[in-house]
Amino acid sequence: VFRDRQCTVAVWSAATRKMRNWSVFTVRFGGREIRIHLTFVVLLLFLLLVEVSRSGPRVITRVFIITGLILLSAMLHEFGHVWVSTRQGFPIKGFVLLPIGGLTMGDPSAQEESARNLRKEIFIALAGPLVNAVLAGVTAAFLLAMGAAGSLRVKPPLVTPGNLITSFFWINACLLVVNLLPAYPLDGGRILRAILSRRMDFRLATRRAVSLGQIFAGLFMLAGAALNIQWLMLIGFFIFIAAQMEERTVMFQTVVEAVQMEDIMLTEFSILSPADTLEDALNKAVHCLQDDFPVVRGGDLVGVITRQTIVDRLRAEGNGYVQGAMSKAFEIASRTESLGSAFRKLTSRGLSLIPVVDQERLVGIVTLQHLMHSMGLLNESRRLRRRMEEQS
Repeated sequence: VFRDRQCTVAVWSAATRKMRNWSVFTVRFGGREIRIHLTFVVLLLFLLLVEVSRSGPRVITRVFIITGLILLSAMLHEFGHVWVSTRQGFPIKGFVLLPIGGLTMGDPSAQEESARNLRKEIFIALAGPLVNAVLAGVTAAFLLAMGAAGSLRVKPPLVTPGNLITSFFWINACLLVVNLLPAYPLDGGRILRAILSRRMDFRLATRRAVSLGQIFAGLFMLAGAALNIQWLMLIGFFIFIAAQMEERTVMFQTVVEAVQMEDIMLTEFSILSPADTLEDALNKAVHCLQDDFPVVRGGDLVGVITRQTIVDRLRAEGNGYVQGAMSKAFEIASRTESLGSAFRKLTSRGLSLIPVVDQERLVGIVTLQHLMHSMGLLNESRRLRRRMEEQS
C-alpha cells in the first residue's frame, strides 16, 4: 500500500500496485509518481533486433535515442492530460508510461466523476493527442525550414535510426492517431466510456470500452501479421497490455464495492482510554500488531491515535495523557457499508483507521495496515468456497 496518504487513495492501492508490478519507478515530479512500464524494454529489444539486423551494430546508439524519443513523447502526452485534468478539478496522482501513452494512478471516484462530465472528459482526453499534434507540427515546420520536408513522405520504415528528426515527427503522428481510436484505455476510448457512462453504470461502461480496446488490439496484431508490418503487431501488443491492466483495475474496484466492512473488519483489537498515559499506550502498542488505536470512554468512541503520534508526543513533550494527543477528527462506518464507500470517507480526511459501529457500539476497526492482508485472504476464501460448491 502506498504510505504517502496525501498523494494516494489507499483503498485502491491494490489496483495501482498491479500497475507498479511491471513498472520501474522513475521520478516523483510535482507530487506525482512517474513510472516506466516494462513494455519499453520490449520496444527496445524489438528495435535492436530489427535495426541491428538491418544496418549492423553501428545503429545501437541511435536505437537507444529513438526509444528515448518515444518515452519523451509519451511523457509529454501524459503531462498534457495532467495539466488539463488539474485545471478541470481532477488532479492525477501519478501515471505509468507505456509506448502508446500512459495509465493514470489515482482515485477512481474522481475518475468516475470526471467521466460523467462529458465536456470535461473530452477536454482531458484530447489534451494528450493535442500535445503530440503540436510536437509533430513543430517538427514538420523545422524540417520545412531546413529544406528537408521531403523526408516526411510516407515510406516505410517511418521510424528509423537513419533520420531521428523525421522519426520524432512520425512517433508523435502515430501517437496522435492511435490515441484517437475508440479503444479504452486510449484517449478515444475515454471519450467512448464517458458517452456510455451516461446510459449505464460507470464500471459496466468501462468494461465495454476495455472490451473494444481488446478487439482493436487483436485487429492490429492480425493486420500486422497479414501485411507483415511488425510495427502494427507491436502497437496491438501494447494496446492489449494496457487494456488488460485496466480490466484488472476495474475488476478490483467492482470487488471492493461488493465487500462490506463486516467482511474484513478486525473484531479482536486493542483500545485505549483517554485517561491512559502515553507511556502505557506505547507499552500496549509494543505488545500488539496495531499501528492505530480507537480511544474509548465508557463505551463511546471519542477519538483515534496512532503509534507514531504516541512516539512523537513522548519525544517532544514527555509523558502525558492520550486525551491530549488523540485526534477527534475521525469517520465511522456501519457493518453493511461497502469498503469502497467507507474508505472514500476515510481518505478524504487523510486518516488511517476507520471504526465500524453497530447501534452506536464499536464492533470492529479497519486500518490501512491490515487492509491488503484481509483482502487477499477474503479473495482466497471466496475462491475456495466457489470451488467446493462446483465440486458438490
